[in-house]
Amino acid sequence: MSEEKTEKPTAKKRKENRKEGQVPRTQELGGWAAVLLVGAALPSLLGHELGTLRDLMATSLSTGGEASTGMAFRILHEGLLHAFKAVIILGSGIMLIGVAGALAQGGFFLATKSVKPKLSKLNPISGAKRLFGPQALWEGAKMLMKSAVVGLLVWSAVRGMMPYLGGLIPIPVVLAGVSDHAGSMIRSVAVAGLLMAVLDYLVQRRRVGKKTRMTKDEVKREHKQSEGDPLVKGAMRARQLAAARNRMMADVPTADVVLVNPTHVAIALRYEPERGAPRVVARGAGAIAAAIRERAGEHRVPLVRDVPLARALYTSTQVGHEIPPELFAAVAQVLAFVISRRSRGASGGEHRSPRVEEDLPAVPALGRRRRTTEEPVPPNTSAGPPTGR
Repeated sequence: MSEEKTEKPTAKKRKENRKEGQVPRTQELGGWAAVLLVGAALPSLLGHELGTLRDLMATSLSTGGEASTGMAFRILHEGLLHAFKAVIILGSGIMLIGVAGALAQGGFFLATKSVKPKLSKLNPISGAKRLFGPQALWEGAKMLMKSAVVGLLVWSAVRGMMPYLGGLIPIPVVLAGVSDHAGSMIRSVAVAGLLMAVLDYLVQRRRVGKKTRMTKDEVKREHKQSEGDPLVKGAMRARQLAAARNRMMADVPTADVVLVNPTHVAIALRYEPERGAPRVVARGAGAIAAAIRERAGEHRVPLVRDVPLARALYTSTQVGHEIPPELFAAVAQVLAFVISRRSRGASGGEHRSPRVEEDLPAVPALGRRRRTTEEPVPPNTSAGPPTGR
């Protein structure tokens, strides 16, 4: 038994549904709103145009025998111009209503996938289901409701017009009465149509919402695709860390000295006077510290055993950063020792610290940081002075 679809569609799923045309939408909302606009504007427009028509007729009759072709064309031109203005006003209003109706239902979109040919659309069984399915039944019921409501309103309006269609009633009175009833009928039909369009939209939204729901498993799979599989992300993270370690190990031969404690921590420093204070080119604890010591030995980089200084640098610096100002004096003593040995032609090997003072100034430790090399925390990483070296 397939899992029940109980979850709302995700943002990605809603975007796909929009491309497929699966959005709640009714084509009648904008149409009935346009009809309502026509019904509301018709009395004033019709009254204005009737007044203009009377003026034009009075002008044509007042000429008597002096009528000419030029005057006839002028009257025709004025009449057509007034009619064109009325059409432009109504057309612009209808266009704006149509745009507003589309925006109210989610805006404009092109369902590219729905227009592509599919063999499933030629399946007679699927066609029969669409013909006699719930959507077809709703369309039939909607058609019956519209026919009944519109027919009732039209019949009521025609019955109200009957007194104006018989007897000796002046034409202006007939036109005014018929136009009033016609406008009222159009407005009533439009309001009824709008109510049915809103009902149709609610039905469409419920149908589309039910059709586009997702199972919990589908939501989980999509979340994995969008956020990334934890296993894949872990593998990528491991590769990034390995690449960072390789870059760091490649810089060890460029170091001037490697401070060790001597087994748990290793800090490789490089001093370039033009760049200011000494910088950390590699740091690590445990296995990474052992790898740094081994690589330094291969390239004859001197190792200096200084437990408090190595721990203080480890807890207060990162790769690529300068050493803290509080440790300038201590590191300067170590670098002076290394440089003096190098000037005498001696390099490489492991040496005791040349520093005289055991104590170091307090150095603020780094806050919680990302360990770019995933080195383990060494034991007793306090920056304070140990009891002995």
